[in-house]
Amino acid sequence: MSGQTYDRIGRNYRGVRKPDPRIAARIDAGLGDAQTVVNVGAGTGSYEPSVCRVTAVEPSAEMIAQRPPGSASVVQASAEELPFDDDSFDAALAIMTVHHWSDLAAGLAEMQRVAHRRIVVVTFDPEPLRDLWIVRDYFPGMLNLESDHTSGHRLAAELPEGRSLPLPVPRDCSDHFFAALWDRPELLFDDETLGPMWVWSRLSEEAKRGGREKRAEDLKSGRWQERYGHLLTVPELDVGLRLVVSELSE
Repeated sequence: MSGQTYDRIGRNYRGVRKPDPRIAARIDAGLGDAQTVVNVGAGTGSYEPSVCRVTAVEPSAEMIAQRPPGSASVVQASAEELPFDDDSFDAALAIMTVHHWSDLAAGLAEMQRVAHRRIVVVTFDPEPLRDLWIVRDYFPGMLNLESDHTSGHRLAAELPEGRSLPLPVPRDCSDHFFAALWDRPELLFDDETLGPMWVWSRLSEEAKRGGREKRAEDLKSGRWQERYGHLLTVPELDVGLRLVVSELSE
């Protein structure tokens, strides 16, 4: 996994991607009784549990520079070559990062090598995204970037005793990844919010402009509110986020 992408787009990543405590609680529950955790593709440290001894692995120098004071120690390395001995940790954690790995099989094998109790991965299933208004109505090119290759059900099938659980995204989620904006269409006009988004950076300028223009028209005309205003009263929504938990044999 190369860090070049986030070295380029990640300038304000920490300001936009603030961990949501409701999602964090579900990730912590997935880690269970793990006391030592390696966080693979750790970024700026979102969702690193505070009650465990965490070692972070991150390839991007820009992401490492934004880690807050007092956060877990970090090693600049890739998921495919973790610089640790076998069974070094109770659990291996990877949050919204597997789609960036250059070799998924190698990364999963490395997580199984260095952890001896549990693997926890947060990823996306592409199917629910097909019906998400952000993708379906305005930016369909985003769907092409979410692969079934890294879906929750695929990872659960490849990991020992793996299971994939829906991870609903709450309304007013503080972590502004693209699908988390399902109740806030106005934020899709905000360049500071969009800047650190990998899926946004991969869209063509034509696709960005066309989607924004259509969205502005629908908000002005009331068409968006007519179609999707009911979402503003929904406490959480399944946008395809999945929590994959694998129990390893000790």
